[in-house]
Amino acid sequence: MRFCQRSVFSLSRRFYVSYAQPQQKVQTYKREKPHLNVGTIGHVDHGKTTLSAAITKVLSRQKKARFVSYEDIDKGAEERARGVTINIAHIEYESDNRHYAHTDCPGHIDFIKNMITGTAQMDSAVLVIAADDGVMPQTREHLLLAKQIGLREIIVFVNKTDLVDTDVTELVEIEARELLTAYGFDGENAKIVFGSALRALADEDDKCILDLINALDGLEEPVRTENGPFLMPISSKCKITGRGSVLIGTIESGTVKKGDTLELLGQEYAQKTLIADIHVFGKSTAQSSAGEHVGLLCKNLYYDPISRGFWLTKPGTVTPTNILKVEFFMLSEADGGRRQGIRNGFQETVFCTTWNSCAKLFFDSELVMPGEHATGTLVFLNNVLIKKGAKFTLRESRQRTVGYGIVSELYKPVFIDTFKKKVFNFEKIMERAEVMTEGNVTP
Repeated sequence: MRFCQRSVFSLSRRFYVSYAQPQQKVQTYKREKPHLNVGTIGHVDHGKTTLSAAITKVLSRQKKARFVSYEDIDKGAEERARGVTINIAHIEYESDNRHYAHTDCPGHIDFIKNMITGTAQMDSAVLVIAADDGVMPQTREHLLLAKQIGLREIIVFVNKTDLVDTDVTELVEIEARELLTAYGFDGENAKIVFGSALRALADEDDKCILDLINALDGLEEPVRTENGPFLMPISSKCKITGRGSVLIGTIESGTVKKGDTLELLGQEYAQKTLIADIHVFGKSTAQSSAGEHVGLLCKNLYYDPISRGFWLTKPGTVTPTNILKVEFFMLSEADGGRRQGIRNGFQETVFCTTWNSCAKLFFDSELVMPGEHATGTLVFLNNVLIKKGAKFTLRESRQRTVGYGIVSELYKPVFIDTFKKKVFNFEKIMERAEVMTEGNVTP
């Protein structure tokens, strides 16, 4: 029981309620305002976590948030020892017009995989740039990843303006607008807020936080797929002794209600489960819909194999597979990609929703060069969870994005024993592949 309490308490500080003390009265989550998933991205030490904490502190005085300290957001022994945020953290706040779920993303380059998971749960993002540093390598990489996963609007928060002259902040603004434009955002009309997150956290400058909230309120409402089949990629889990398993993630499509039966899918894993309870930031609710970050209390699950990357779905709507037809765009070197082209059979890691897996990529042509678009086929050794229309990112071991694409067709799974050159034969595999006609269709 001690382990359960510690695990759940750690989770509850971020986004879930502790079930370890069921005698306590649990609040009910009320949907009174439109919901938006936002988050902070940007280079390490530019002030993302400080800004997240400052937002909750300023809004807590208006009773629109619960103050979450820097230390509570920056959890974990390794994080504290290195002073670098590694795991994704989720906090909650609201304005007069909206309810926000806020993701604090890691900026350390070694943990870009976690950052991809975090941005996959955002509708829009706040790009934090330190005025005394300007645009840095991870500023560019995070912005590129935000574009790849489909974010349309970015707000820039120029932090640490108290450390530099006005001329410097003006140069940073110009640099930020040019960077946004270069990556396909509306840099000319992007909202840029100036201030000091540290001073706001010390109760010395509320204005920059209030300006940021006003900018967030001006973002477009995202289109939700509430009427489609239920789908929630799993980002984390915890176990409640005597109650069941809590699966945590952001609902991608559909609606879930207490008492629903859903199917949990993973590699070599498929199990139906009853949804016993639904929580949104520690508050119970009878149902939840697309766009909301939730914890679902599930009954009758074999807990140990469950991991980030599993999907919780409406039964019968998703069939795992290992062969995909894709439309692929290879990044140019100027956009942070490779200098050299890639050949048929290029093997690297594919990231999609909350999972990542090694795959081989084949094209109709022998070579695809940086900046080119190509139709191709992704082949995995093991089945993955994906649907038609899904977006993915291809990254190589040097922590560099090779390119990104979209799934245009799904094939029924084909057994593949190895990727070794002497055994693997792409042509023979495709002779056995059949197009999937049911399931895994974009809602």
